[in-house]
Amino acid sequence: MLEEVERWLATHSWSVTDRPLQRILAAKQRTGQTISVVLPALDEEETVGDIVTVIRRELVERVPLVDELVVVDSGSTDRTSEVAAAAGARVVHRDTILPRIPAVPGKGEVLWRSLLVTRGDIICFVDADLREFSADFVSGIVGPLLTDPGISLVKAMYDRPLAGAAGQGGRVTELMARPLLNMHWPQLAGFVQPLGGEYAARRGLLEQLPFPVGYGVELGMLVDALHLAGLDALAQVDVGVRKHRHQDGQALGRMAAAIYRTAQLRLARGHLIRPALTQFERDEDGFAPRTYSVDTEERPPMVEIAEYAERRVA
Repeated sequence: MLEEVERWLATHSWSVTDRPLQRILAAKQRTGQTISVVLPALDEEETVGDIVTVIRRELVERVPLVDELVVVDSGSTDRTSEVAAAAGARVVHRDTILPRIPAVPGKGEVLWRSLLVTRGDIICFVDADLREFSADFVSGIVGPLLTDPGISLVKAMYDRPLAGAAGQGGRVTELMARPLLNMHWPQLAGFVQPLGGEYAARRGLLEQLPFPVGYGVELGMLVDALHLAGLDALAQVDVGVRKHRHQDGQALGRMAAAIYRTAQLRLARGHLIRPALTQFERDEDGFAPRTYSVDTEERPPMVEIAEYAERRVA
């Protein structure tokens, strides 16, 4: 590990207990910064309501830390929108945001569009499939942004148990993202959860970043933030344990392909050879190939979008 990363780990990796909630709240009141929490959601009726309920109770009503709580529904076929709204979130449908640009499927697409329907100086993203959710996932990662003006992006770190066994990372993280980062962006080798969906950042940083539309958004954002803001502007906070719905192996393969392509674009912006992934499923005739397209589209920095610039002027 680079000496720079060892130093960073000692100075930019914290625990949620390092910044008590009252200290964070005092910093918010002193600086006047506002906080938006965004949950990208697709068919998450089982969990989204509990997450919204905890955030509202603990961080809106009990203490006034969160100013805006938004669920962006990316086309759910279940009751995600109704459950989220009943729990107290403002629900916005992806396709109603920036209709001039037709929406494409993908988590990164939703995060990118959320910049247009939020107002906070700090934006905190939280996945909508978390179970046994704790408000620490929000307060922990916005804390450094409120108390330290030199920090621009904070990732949550946590244990991720699988089938009852403790673990520090997800399968795609360990098999794809961590090797890529260690080999090509060793300054980022200190991140425990580089692909984690819980992170907070200053709007001024997010609006300057391109957004991969799919699963590559977290890796792309981390690499681009490093280049734009530098390692000392990045940090991570231990918030405990993350429990969520696990994907099957083939879904993980598609995630890994999108992440690899995101890295490839940032390494060389080279020629696209084959933006597809073939996997195999057994049927009555044996193993049948199934080919899936790999997310390769990226949205430009939001500051380049006319509607966003007009909103800022207004």
